[in-house]
Amino acid sequence: MEPPGRTGRCRLPRNRPLPPLTGFFVHPAVPPYTIVYFPVQGRCEAMRMLLADQGQSWKEEVVAMQSWLQGPLKASCLYGQLPKFQDGDLTLYQSNAILRHLGRTLGLYGKDQQEAALVDMVNDGVEDLRCKYVSLIYTNYEAGKEDYVKALPQHLKPFETLLSQNKGGQAFIVGDQISFADYNLLDLLRIHQVLAPSCLDSFPLLSAYVARLNSRPKLKAFLASLEHMNRPINGNGKQ
Repeated sequence: MEPPGRTGRCRLPRNRPLPPLTGFFVHPAVPPYTIVYFPVQGRCEAMRMLLADQGQSWKEEVVAMQSWLQGPLKASCLYGQLPKFQDGDLTLYQSNAILRHLGRTLGLYGKDQQEAALVDMVNDGVEDLRCKYVSLIYTNYEAGKEDYVKALPQHLKPFETLLSQNKGGQAFIVGDQISFADYNLLDLLRIHQVLAPSCLDSFPLLSAYVARLNSRPKLKAFLASLEHMNRPINGNGKQ
């Protein structure tokens, strides 16, 4: 598991056109995005949701675990891990660095430096909880699930608080435009709804937030697609 990313940059002006979603393949008008990852949602689903919702297209290079363990790809990766992300001639590793790159490129990093700082703060909070979730799933699922779910409200409460402080919870997690942190938070909340279906019952703003983002037309289409639905959340069958 990659270590959490902790650096951020303020948003740069948008410099990439936003073509209509034409399936999840390379659009000829833009440099290709390529996601290289295992056949799971895992660390890449937030970036996939971001790309789909923003009308971007991409291609996937799916890496089977046996190929990963026995082939040369692992040795060629900068940190010896996936995901690997290609944007034209730029190759990136670390999922949070990839999300921040897309945030800067596509104008999803807040409207000013103050909002950019808050977006980074939220994304770090998402990473903290995601690391707890990953530890549960891969190291302590059977023995630890009950205690994890019991403690979950205290980890979700900060996000409910942030929503309440921004237009009464009727907007995004920061400001009045969507950011890369929204996609990362949405993915985190969705996988926790699978783990503990009632986990948002005590958080009306978070519950409405998930429903609101899920209903965005392009994102809704992606979430209903076979590409998404046939991809397990993680690699060990527990969720």
